Amino acid sequence: VLSEVIQAFSVPENAVRMEEARESACNDMGKMLQLVLPVATQIQQEVIKAYGFNNEGEGVLKFARLVKMYETQDPEIAAMSAKLKSLLLPPLSTPPIGGAIPAS
Repeated sequence: VLSEVIQAFSVPENAVRMEEARESACNDMGKMLQLVLPVATQIQQEVIKAYGFNNEGEGVLKFARLVKMYETQDPEIAAMSAKLKSLLLPPLSTPPIGGAIPAS
């Protein structure tokens, strides 16, 4: 199921939907939650409903909990879970060490 969810994000139509949502969010975490998360949830729901998960947000949460439980037991599931997270979350930029901007 997890591999099918990951594949669903590479379907051209879904990839376009995610890219549009990301562009609208402009790496603002609040906007990511408002714009990207609902699109990502819909894409996951489309896949997992065929496996008996509820077609509401709670089905995605239950699926996520199951993945989290199994990722500690299976390295392949852990790798796929990390890949899914990378599809959902923007890359984090790390602040410079010390948090200060060097003086010029």
